[in-house]
Amino acid sequence: MTIAIVLVSGGMDSCVTAAIAHPQNDEIAFLHISYGQLTEARERQAFNDIADHYAVEKRLDISIEHLAKIGGSSLTDTRIAVSEADLASKEMPTSYVPFRNANMLSIAVSWAEVIGARAIYIGAVAEDSSGYPDCRPEFYRAFQKVVETGTKPDTNIEIRTPIIDLSKAEIVRKGSGLDAPLHLTWSCYRSEELACGTCDSCALRLRGFERAGVKDPIKYQET
Repeated sequence: MTIAIVLVSGGMDSCVTAAIAHPQNDEIAFLHISYGQLTEARERQAFNDIADHYAVEKRLDISIEHLAKIGGSSLTDTRIAVSEADLASKEMPTSYVPFRNANMLSIAVSWAEVIGARAIYIGAVAEDSSGYPDCRPEFYRAFQKVVETGTKPDTNIEIRTPIIDLSKAEIVRKGSGLDAPLHLTWSCYRSEELACGTCDSCALRLRGFERAGVKDPIKYQET
């Protein structure tokens, strides 16, 4: 019986990744990690809603508040404003959380060793890598080496990034084709009531739905 862990933030990318992982494994376990982000409660709600949709029994919800204490990101430090979206920019956005994905993957690997999971799915997208260096394919190839070197000899865990080469529009189409519950997801960096529509994450999501020719099922303050 194969078990896989899926890192689920509650956003669109992790939801589609879960939709891909679900039929590929006998059982999937969901891991949600909060790090003091502004929309922490709303993302946790989305995580549980998606987990309920797929009838996931194994769920682990962890808080790594040290990332908020370290700061350096507009998602965790109220002194740094969440910037308005500029999809043409190649500069590092203020929303980058330093080395966040490495922290998250480390927790996932620890849990995988305990429950005997053979794969860890993460919804990283290379399209985001101009802003987030820990979304690049080479980062995950390097982390795979870390896993192989730093776990028990009989451990066999594969890091899987099934949507890393897709555009946001392709992710929307993929999710629609798999009947992923995109209406349950939350992507906004600013608001927990109504998505702002103007932060980096909202703008990328809205552009993806528009280019895919699919109506976004959630509501926005501004589009």
